[in-house]
Amino acid sequence: MAGGAMAGAWDRLRALLRAVNVLLQQRRYHAALAVLKGFRNGAVYGAKIRAPHALVMTFLFKSGSLREKLKSIAQATYAHSRNLAYFVFTYKGLLAAQSQLQGKKIPFHSFLAACIGGWLVFGDNNPINSQIIMYLLSRILFGLSRLAVEKGYIPQPKQDPFPLVAALVWGTVLWLFEYHKETLQPSLQSSMTYLYEDSEAWHDLSDFLIYNKRTDSK
Repeated sequence: MAGGAMAGAWDRLRALLRAVNVLLQQRRYHAALAVLKGFRNGAVYGAKIRAPHALVMTFLFKSGSLREKLKSIAQATYAHSRNLAYFVFTYKGLLAAQSQLQGKKIPFHSFLAACIGGWLVFGDNNPINSQIIMYLLSRILFGLSRLAVEKGYIPQPKQDPFPLVAALVWGTVLWLFEYHKETLQPSLQSSMTYLYEDSEAWHDLSDFLIYNKRTDSK
């Protein structure tokens, strides 16, 4: 009796999976399904990116109990995952809507949909959103520079400009850190404090070579 019920349940499950697979193959539902998969991919990618970063930064630079650190990691991972999922969902939904209304897809659709999604999802000025926006900004500057050369707006450099860019970036960021530290993003401040300020102080071999800072009262 129990075996027959189990077999019936498996048959229903297989029938459901076949129906879902048939639905996924329907081209008329492609735009809506792409929005849903975009939400899924945004959530997964956000978690993959944020979890290891939060793990390292939390255990390197944050104080507190193990429970507090794990809670901080979970909160940061959730926030990044949620925001990316919401953004991809919004962007792809607006993109599909514009394409449906105008009967075709044009470049401005991408810009407008992303602007609206960026305003709605990433408009809150918090550490997670700030890191994402700064990450994107650096890539945008590189991308626009390459596009300007490709389109002929600026001449092709005779030499690789990257060494000069590297020099200017490091020169500027260390000047800001030394004299205007408050202008830098908190996690960057923490990293640079560890590298450039904490390396100026020690008491004996223990906090010179083994530990960054002594935790005892000696």
